[in-house]
Amino acid sequence: MKKKLYDIAHSRAGDKGNTLMLSLIPYNESDYALLCKKVTAEKVREHLENIVSGEVIRYEVPNISSLQFVCYDALLGGVTTSLGMDTHGKTLSYALLEMEIEL
Repeated sequence: MKKKLYDIAHSRAGDKGNTLMLSLIPYNESDYALLCKKVTAEKVREHLENIVSGEVIRYEVPNISSLQFVCYDALLGGVTTSLGMDTHGKTLSYALLEMEIEL
């Protein structure tokens, strides 16, 4: 059975220049291991392939049951140079939550 990430987690976004940071936090701590197993950096890169041009690195933050994805070349140059609608990448947290995983 497939589920979208928004059914089991929420996300926050931040930026530094042309780099996007996305956190993924499960609603229930018991789902953290599932997220670690299913939501890899490669899968996030594939899911956001039309948005992220560079590397995606995943960091595990087990003390707060969270994953953080650092996405390079993701904001069309960054806040001060981009002509994009969402220069800070805030809506991209919702794009991540649209990703489906197999349960």
